[in-house]
Amino acid sequence: MVGWYFVGILGLALLMVVHEAGHYFAARAYGMRVLKFSIGFGPTFFKVVPKDGYFWFTTAADKIRVRLWRHDPVKHGPTVFQVAMIPFLAYVQIAGMNPLEDIDPEDKGSYANASLFGRIAAIFAGPLANYLFASVLFFASLMVGGKAYRLTDIGVVAGMPAAAANLKDGDRIVEIDGTPVHDWEKMAEIISRSPGRPLDLVVERAGERIQAKVTPANENGTGKIGVMAIGAVQSAPVTAKEAAVLAVTKPPKVVQSLVVGLGQYLTGKVEGELGGPKRMIEETAHAAKRGWADGLEFLGLLSAYLGAFNLIPFPALDGGRLMFLFYEAATRRRPNARIEAHIHLVGVVMLLGLMLYVTANDFGLGSK
Repeated sequence: MVGWYFVGILGLALLMVVHEAGHYFAARAYGMRVLKFSIGFGPTFFKVVPKDGYFWFTTAADKIRVRLWRHDPVKHGPTVFQVAMIPFLAYVQIAGMNPLEDIDPEDKGSYANASLFGRIAAIFAGPLANYLFASVLFFASLMVGGKAYRLTDIGVVAGMPAAAANLKDGDRIVEIDGTPVHDWEKMAEIISRSPGRPLDLVVERAGERIQAKVTPANENGTGKIGVMAIGAVQSAPVTAKEAAVLAVTKPPKVVQSLVVGLGQYLTGKVEGELGGPKRMIEETAHAAKRGWADGLEFLGLLSAYLGAFNLIPFPALDGGRLMFLFYEAATRRRPNARIEAHIHLVGVVMLLGLMLYVTANDFGLGSK
């Protein structure tokens, strides 16, 4: 299992690199000077440094130094690419991004002197990269493993329309109003858009086909008949075109579920526990162990979650930085640099505290 945990760490690291690559390429596109691209934190494990007209591979304390390829200052910039010894998170260091830095107003490579649109693009590009990469991962998963679907075998909820229509546990719904249904998602879609409208169902029971009429209850504009999915999960091959369509349409649904779920959690409507890096690595490892398709799909979910989470308007997150930039756009004046820096610092402390808390829970060190 240790090997699968290593795969989980690499998977999460990939998502972090994609996120920071979004920041990096957008910053470079708008002429900003990127000083460092780091994978991980803490002491340097190894790095690639531009010097004397070449890129050089060096280890910690420069004990090993190997010349790689030519370095063009205009084309490549001064960026040092490094891998640090603490393999969590990643970051890019853009010149002039710290609000408290002394900024030369003539320095065109400074983030602080870039156009407002350029600064917004540099910040927004990180979450956008994760969002787009989610579609890439979903596409790869679909091409490898096909589209997963659940058969329409039902468990019946007492007191609901399905029970009133004498449907039984283990029945399989095969037709609704003359439309054949083979997977749970399609069946649920037809029922959900038919609140209060009688539906003619055909169900299979013990090898026989039985007619039934069910009128879905109206729950906040959505039709419900009171059935649970108990059918086996199957997979069907898809064409590249079908995979592309599904891969593009899935991230918005993932983001919607994240927003709804987070709202329900914060308002106490649902219970659950937040997971830290340990749990994410474990879940990624378990998904990878089930096969390429499951591993890629799970990374796609995480990538979409990461993109959406970073847009939350909380200090130190990309959404928090965008909040200050939108303030500047609305008022046509920059926020106080000292106040902004202190707010982001408080955000960093709060996020680190939250990370320590959920990590302690992951290791069973939290209070019972």
